Amino acid sequence: MSRIDELLAELCAEGVEFKLLGACAVYSDTRIDAGELDETNFVGVDNLLQNAAGKVNASYLPNTNRLTAYEVGDILIGNIRPYLKKIWLANDSGGCSGDVLAIRIAEPYRSKLSPAFLYRLLASNDFFGYNMQHAKGAKMPRGSKEAVLNYRIPIPPLDVQHEIVSVLEKFTELEAELEAELEAELEARRRQYEYYRDALLVFSDQDIRWAAMGEVGEFFRGRRFTKADYVDAGIECIHYGDIYTQYGTVTETTVSHVRADLPSTLRFASPGDLIIAGVGETVEDVGKAVAWLGCGEVAIHDDCFAFRHSLNPRFVSYYFQTSAFHAEKNKFVARAKVKRLSAESLAKLTIPVPSPEEQARIVAILDKFDALVNDIFVGLSAEIAARRRQYAHYRDRLLTFKEAV
Repeated sequence: MSRIDELLAELCAEGVEFKLLGACAVYSDTRIDAGELDETNFVGVDNLLQNAAGKVNASYLPNTNRLTAYEVGDILIGNIRPYLKKIWLANDSGGCSGDVLAIRIAEPYRSKLSPAFLYRLLASNDFFGYNMQHAKGAKMPRGSKEAVLNYRIPIPPLDVQHEIVSVLEKFTELEAELEAELEAELEARRRQYEYYRDALLVFSDQDIRWAAMGEVGEFFRGRRFTKADYVDAGIECIHYGDIYTQYGTVTETTVSHVRADLPSTLRFASPGDLIIAGVGETVEDVGKAVAWLGCGEVAIHDDCFAFRHSLNPRFVSYYFQTSAFHAEKNKFVARAKVKRLSAESLAKLTIPVPSPEEQARIVAILDKFDALVNDIFVGLSAEIAARRRQYAHYRDRLLTFKEAV
């Protein structure tokens, strides 16, 4: 029998009292001037973190003069979807935006209900599901303040509350340590892969030809299409933003399609072409590329370039990932608010041109490395997700009580 079971048997053998949250807690009714707030003590939904992870400093400051004040021990909850699972137990005082609820334990219950325990209850999947069920609104549903106060919570003896919080804090620490170890392992494998990829493609000990990319191929720009042109099934297309988020070294299919009646307004890349993002938020982003190996043509956005060439497509795509390529590319990036590369600049960049057999040999090695790293990534990501589910399972079990008659 655990310490928690012993306490329950000793202190509340007949069950635990349940109350409406509104009988035990209230919304903060105090206000604070915006001038008293800075990035450390202003809380909006953007700087609250999900799943009882706390908060970070605000990236913007309030645009109203007076805000709801919070104090140490208040529980702050995001109150607009998709932020309903963001929650923080305040360890300082400050002010919060209208999209954040500040819940404060009412005076009569301050000796019966631990803020840390209430925080765990309101971070549970049970409360999140309840809050989602009662959210109102179409485009950006909001949690119902009335429904939140009608949520029923258990109030076991304080000794039980403290023991549960202690167990959950230890479990959280163990989970965080394990995740950090797994993420460090994944990062080490990535660095190892990048080292071998760069070593294979630098050709420091080989006498091979290097050529300007404009000498071994040609660049052409895509044509504009918008979100309004997207459909579930139609012409396959690649948007520059998808290159950052959806694709790796090569792809044979697309995640996006545009309307079938647009061909005359589009420009297409052919199988074997390298599709390059011509713009990005950072210098590092610009120039990310994916080799198109689909069966037919693919429409490309006007912030993409296609590089049509006679080299091994996978070889070219791997070279675009190297440190050497990025170091040379960075000299040509236009550093405005949005970073850009031109076709003229891309044509000036140099690329190694080994024999077709050597290109194929390097591709075969890097494909194996790439598959290995991806397998590790999938495995470690699954392990992290499993640990998070395990934590949620035990948390929910620890917060489940038999109700007293």
